[in-house]
Amino acid sequence: MDSFAEPYTRQGDDISLEQVRQNIASLEEQHRKNGIPLSGRILHVCHYLPITATLLPKPSLGVLSPPATPPSKPADVPQEDGSLPTEQKTEQEEQAKWSMAPRHGHAAMISGIRSMSHTHEQLIIGWTGDIETPTGEKVSSDTTSPKERQEFEEALNNYHPKESDPDDERDRKTKYVPVWLDDKVAHGHYDGYCKQTLWPLFHYLLWQDVATEYASADSHYPYYESANAAFARRIADVYRPGDLIWVHDYHLLLVPRLVRESIPDAVLGLFVHTPFPSSEVFRCLPREYLMFIQSPSSGVGSLDASTRVTDCQSTPGRKEILDGMLGANLVCFQTYSYSRHFISTCIRVCGYETTSRGIDVEGHVTAVMHCPVGIDAERVARDITRPGIKPKLDALRNLYEGKKIIVGRDKLDVVKGVLQKLRAFEKLLQDYPEWIGNVVMIQVTSPALTDSPKLERMVSELVAHINGEYGSLDFIPVHHYHQTLKKDEFYALLSVADLAVITPLRDGMNTTSMEFVIAQNDTAKSPVVLSEFMGISKNMEDALLVNPWNLGDVAAAINQGLVMSPAEKASRHAKLYKVVTVHTSHTWAAVLYKMLLGQLGLQGMARQTPYIPKDLLEGLYAKAKKRLFLFDYDGTLAPIVKIPSAATPSAATLEALEKLSADPHNIVYIISGRDGAFLEQHLGHLKNVGFSAEHGGFVRERGSSEWTNFTKNLDMSWMAEVEEIFRYYTERTTGSHIEMKKSSITWHYRSSDPEWGQFQCRQCQDLLENNLAHKRPIEVLLGKKNLEVRPIAVNKGEIVKRILYQNPDAEFIFCAGDDKTDEDMFRSLLLFQPGQTSKVTMEAPVAVKLVDNPNAPPVELAIQPQAVFTTAVGHSSKRTLAAWHVTTPQEVVEHMLSLVKDVPYVPTPERQGTPVAAAGASWDGARDTPEKANL
Repeated sequence: MDSFAEPYTRQGDDISLEQVRQNIASLEEQHRKNGIPLSGRILHVCHYLPITATLLPKPSLGVLSPPATPPSKPADVPQEDGSLPTEQKTEQEEQAKWSMAPRHGHAAMISGIRSMSHTHEQLIIGWTGDIETPTGEKVSSDTTSPKERQEFEEALNNYHPKESDPDDERDRKTKYVPVWLDDKVAHGHYDGYCKQTLWPLFHYLLWQDVATEYASADSHYPYYESANAAFARRIADVYRPGDLIWVHDYHLLLVPRLVRESIPDAVLGLFVHTPFPSSEVFRCLPREYLMFIQSPSSGVGSLDASTRVTDCQSTPGRKEILDGMLGANLVCFQTYSYSRHFISTCIRVCGYETTSRGIDVEGHVTAVMHCPVGIDAERVARDITRPGIKPKLDALRNLYEGKKIIVGRDKLDVVKGVLQKLRAFEKLLQDYPEWIGNVVMIQVTSPALTDSPKLERMVSELVAHINGEYGSLDFIPVHHYHQTLKKDEFYALLSVADLAVITPLRDGMNTTSMEFVIAQNDTAKSPVVLSEFMGISKNMEDALLVNPWNLGDVAAAINQGLVMSPAEKASRHAKLYKVVTVHTSHTWAAVLYKMLLGQLGLQGMARQTPYIPKDLLEGLYAKAKKRLFLFDYDGTLAPIVKIPSAATPSAATLEALEKLSADPHNIVYIISGRDGAFLEQHLGHLKNVGFSAEHGGFVRERGSSEWTNFTKNLDMSWMAEVEEIFRYYTERTTGSHIEMKKSSITWHYRSSDPEWGQFQCRQCQDLLENNLAHKRPIEVLLGKKNLEVRPIAVNKGEIVKRILYQNPDAEFIFCAGDDKTDEDMFRSLLLFQPGQTSKVTMEAPVAVKLVDNPNAPPVELAIQPQAVFTTAVGHSSKRTLAAWHVTTPQEVVEHMLSLVKDVPYVPTPERQGTPVAAAGASWDGARDTPEKANL
């Protein structure tokens, strides 16, 4: 799909806020009618609470609150009058130990969240932030007593913004839930892994590119994991069935999976506010990191908010991040291109496959979408009219009378591109010398959350160079201010500008560009130069879009903006103004909620496959006089591996099979897609185990060494045609290969480039289904990294029916599988109608009539509904006909071993000599059809 042709917003999301809310109400009503529980609560999980707290040593003194604590400097917009945040005390607060004040930053996100309070109960879960005393001293979280923490939560419950705030009513309906973190964990998480590794990486920089000293990408990861675990536990504490959860941003990428493990039925979305890099950049994260093992006080191997280092071990790294994100039902990004990068990264780094519904991780499907964040346009428009702005605006006009004013405001961060912007301004003065003395650039760089003395020095030196080269006694071309602007100054600067230049090297969302559009609505309607690498650039196509690395083009765009006619300015501004005021932060929050509700319906989340009940399994096993055990092999008794021949059975698997098959009351079969040679090689020494190879094409009965060919009476001439098609795609897909079996043929692409292999697989599947399948008695099966063609009359379900027909007195059935082909087995065991308890009569299946007896009569089965344990291996949300699920092949083996824990184990010696030669002796005897001679 061409990312440049993709719309910035999804179709249906570009409607009015009122319409979105109506759609939400309709979806909720539909879900409730379908029996899907909804509590009406939304849990928003953010790194910080939007509130700062000060611990008052003597409540009676009524000391005013100090400024917001680092690292949450008021970098975006300060208080209305430019003063530091304070709160007026009520009589109730005079007796309190805590003083609360608003935390500045992330205004668009918090505004959007609070806007949903009109219709839903909102909980914002976040870290408390650093706590200080009124004198500015930091208070360690370890020293806060349980009573003080309880009082803190009470203060949060009683906190309300100042009464004059028009958004006060929304804020009153929003509740706050604190997450307490050990100071070392909190800062190792945020100042360490978040800011030194993930932030640069997501903005296409590596950690060593921004570090001031030796940098390691993984040294702070344990703190990141520990903090995420603390957030997940806090969510579990407050969660109620029917809640919807939104996790916000890159600080908490592990939370979705951790929540999924503790609350399997949770409906959870993850919104990433930053860009997401291409797979080639993301895979630079190390494969491994050093994970700290906890002290005995917190449990060996556990990670919590009070990390103590005692040892380390090697654990997967970059895959851990992606798996954490994929624990969500929905992952959402600012733009389509970011979502495309994420999907590609999951395919290339983790080897996962995509479907029309999203990314498939062992049956759990995560949808991937995009939805841009806006700003609170109404609030910005109100702020623009503040009485303190006009005097400052007039002062700026008088100060720079007769000159064009270019404005830029950025955090002093490498990714904001301040150096490149200044070089482009120098290029403007070089290429368009008529502007010397006639244009000034006012560049404000607010302090970043992490200091960068080197970058600050480079900016200062470049400003001095430009002023020295092109300035004079009465003209200074660049005015650089490294400070946080007061709100009145900020909006006055945006209003007076003849041009804004906002050209970050990478950025997810930039609120300044949107605020500039609103500020200009009542002044000159001046244009804006934007970087094409910003998340919002696709939406603001009527701005002057540039590549910030191309200094000549940026200079030309600046010149174009400065000489633009009033008519063109008005036309461009009108379109930008509509975008900014229609798709606001309120719309964004509503659309996010609608998206998550939509996934709730699409994924049929009311139907979660329950985990197999061990007690019931063991109880019915003990009571049964005859039992059937039917196992798939790959993905059920052995994990999926990249090289199929390496999927050998573990010692525990062999022990379980031997113990089960040693009991004369148990009938054990392995029903696999593998050929007989593989089964003979690795499992053939188990004489009491029966085998079905090639999806039911061949069967070796228990106690026998001979294979029965179920395809000998079928037309197999189609195999040559399929092989020719597979060879065509093998030649064009590096790393793919063909597996020739006696009754089927499979094309594998696990070792190919994942995206190219999947594309070729779909092309091949389309060719087979449209040009061959309808002419021949075959079916095309899409498996895990493979495409298989087999006779239409042969499948695992027919073999299961045959085994059940031959053992009608069985009183217990356990059948386990993980793949789409195993659904045939589960389907064949759907013996009872809902609520049916009477005996079932079974007609003779096709497999019996083909091989055993064409006139076989019906039989009555002894099995009862509760004794049929069809079990899917994978996530509980996996679409399956099975009644139960387990998560991994190891769990299948563990459950089987628990059934035979009292049975003594004497391993049967495996085949002696060359395994393949020995295995092939009996398997080759099955080659009895003339159609197979060419194989």
